This record gives sequence, C-alpha cells and structure tokens, in this order.
Amino acid sequence: MFSFADNDIIIPIYAVEEIDNFKKELSELGQNARQVSRYLDELRGVGSLAKGVKLESGGTLRVATSSRLLPPEITSDRGQDSRILAVAFDAQENLRGKQEVVFITQDTNLRIRSDAIGICSENFEPEPTKIDELYTGYSEVEVDREHIDQLYKSNGVLLKDTKLSNNQFVILKDRANNSHSALSRQCPSTNALKPIIKPTHEVWGISPRNKEQVFALDLLLDDDVQLVTLVGKAGTGKTLLAIAAGLHLVADERRYQRLLVSRPIFPLGRDLGYLPGTIEEKLNPWMQPIFDNVEFIMGRSHFSRQHNKRSYQELIDLDLLQIEPLTYIRGRSIASQFLIVDEAQNLTPHEVKTIVSRAGEGTKIILTGDPYQIDHPYVDSTNNGLVHIVNRFRNQALFGHVRLKKGERSVLAEAAANLL
Repeated sequence: MFSFADNDIIIPIYAVEEIDNFKKELSELGQNARQVSRYLDELRGVGSLAKGVKLESGGTLRVATSSRLLPPEITSDRGQDSRILAVAFDAQENLRGKQEVVFITQDTNLRIRSDAIGICSENFEPEPTKIDELYTGYSEVEVDREHIDQLYKSNGVLLKDTKLSNNQFVILKDRANNSHSALSRQCPSTNALKPIIKPTHEVWGISPRNKEQVFALDLLLDDDVQLVTLVGKAGTGKTLLAIAAGLHLVADERRYQRLLVSRPIFPLGRDLGYLPGTIEEKLNPWMQPIFDNVEFIMGRSHFSRQHNKRSYQELIDLDLLQIEPLTYIRGRSIASQFLIVDEAQNLTPHEVKTIVSRAGEGTKIILTGDPYQIDHPYVDSTNNGLVHIVNRFRNQALFGHVRLKKGERSVLAEAAANLL
C-alpha cells in the first residue's frame, strides 16, 4: 500500500476483514497480516481513515465501505470478493471525470469480473522484471587489440564510456578479429577490468565447461564477494559448481568452518504427507538432490581416493558438511560458513531477507535456482526471492551474479530443458 507513489489509495474494509482472519497464523502470511494492521493503526493516529490520510509519497490512503448491490451474475454468492468489487465500482461512479480508477488485485478471476462491469483492473507487480530481461552478470564489448593486450600485460585495463555494474564480467572482443577475445571482471575498488583465467586444476574433480561456468567459479572462489546468485535452467551446473567450490574452500583451503547446504521444502506434484522418523530421516527425501551432487563430486575428487570412501556421510562425520532445512534458520547467526541455498526461486522476498541477514562474520552465501521452475503457490517468475535479490543487490561491491545458459548435465537433459 506504500508502492503507488502520489496516487490516492482506497482499501476496502472487507480486505481488512480478510486480513483479520490471518493475523493469528504462525506463518509469513500471519506476520504480514499483523504488520498491515499495525500500519493502518498508525495511520489512524494521524487522521481519519474514512476521510483519507496524507502519505509521505504525496498521495492519500482511506478505508472505504459500500452498500451497493452488483448484478447477481457478477456477485452470485462470491462473499467478500463481491463487496470489494462494489467499493471499486463506487469509486468509479463517484470519481468519474475527475480521476481515473484502477482496481489492483492479484486475483485473476476478480480482474476478469472487474473488466466485465467496466472497471479497469491490473495485477500488482512490484518489480515487473521479465526473466528474459533479468541481469545476466556479463556482457560483450568490442575493443581494439591494444586493450586486450594491455589487460594481460598490466593485469588490468580501464574502459572509458562503458557503464558496468560491480563484479560484472566482460567478454572483450577484438574489432579486427572476433576469434581474439578475453574474459574479464570489473573490480569494484578500481573500476578497472581484471583478467579471468580459467582454472588449470580441477576443483574437487569439477572443471568449468563454458564461459558462464568460468564466471561462476571465479565468483564462488573469491572471498571478497560475499553474496553470489547463480540463475539458470536445469542442468547448467549451478548447484554442482557451488558445492564443489564450497568443499574446496572448506576441506582444502580451510577458509570456512563448514559447508552448510539447505533448500526450501516444496514437493513437485502431490505431496506424500508426513514422513516418519527423526529430523534427519524426514529430511533425506528432500535433500537427496544435494546428496546426489555431493556423491558425484566425491566420486571424482582426490578426497575419495585418499579416504577410499564415496559417501557424503564421511563429510558429515568430519563436520565439514551440514544439511539443514530453512525452517529453523530464523534467529540463527551463521559465522564462518559457506552457505548454499538451493532452489531459491521458491523463496519469497521476505524469506530471502531473513536468510541473508543471518550471515555472520566470514560467511559467504550462495543462492541458486531457476525462476522458470517454481513450486511455491504464492510466488511467480518475477516476484520470487531469487529475482528480487538480483535486482536489489546488482551494483553492490560484495555481490556477484551469473546467469548460466548452456546445459551440461547430458544431451537428453539439455533437449528436455529446451523443448518441453
């Protein structure tokens, strides 16, 4: 209700009544309902909600009722929705010729009913970012050959008249010879481009297979970049690279105390219901994708050859790896850990804020996900927490982002991701 600049806002009293039904829930929905009630109560102390209260944005906010009866084919036992729609109809009748009235709702059917009685209706999109237009984290720039030579000779080059975000990758291409190119990343402290060298050694048996994976690994292994988001379709290597980098920094480099991996718990298709057993036994089905990645990495790594074991349980027993549900993260202070949150597209913006604000001194957070694969019923491809954090952190010096495009899991997986 504070997202409409200097427009005049009308909240139907019936929407407030629906909020009242949720206020006792011990969930994010209940928390939001209580917060809305507190906001309205604060505004009530400033002035009359019936007449309208002036907002800092320049507009006004008022709470309205209606005694109007809409046509029976529109109402037909619809409950509060019809009463809310009646308030919008009243506003249009009273303000006709003075102000344009727009009915804002995320209820698709209510928008259709609104349009049927001649009221302009729109969806609420706080950040209407199309996924295809989402920041990729890298760009191509044509330069003279001298710039590429200087990049490697001086270990950096400054491009004038080129606007770049902090930690954005740049593919420099020779104007005279397209096959002559270089990979670089913008340095936040100097604004110069630093060369990116593909690792000559494998990271726990994993090496990047394309330039986007080179970019991702460069961010994952850089301690100065404390928050990394990896976005891409299934099979692009988001989770695999993040886990491999985490194991390298924890087990080999000892830069972090442990690798902490988590993911939101949302089923694909029909839920199986409650699972028996301890918390570890309950978590196993949900965390199996993580275990699959860890065991794949261990099967290729030096750790497996040294210890003659290929089970993730070995890492858990050594306290190098910890798997935990996001359900219990509130209130924690996570210090000196490499935290990976997989399937982050299923998180709300508020949940992402809760997770990132848990980071203590020396902790690095990696968020991975595919905005096209969302199982959460209340978020979509544009308003989920993963896209939200990319938009908000884009130009921060401690943040890096890469959108991976090419699938590397298998030929079949790549074909399925593109065709289905």
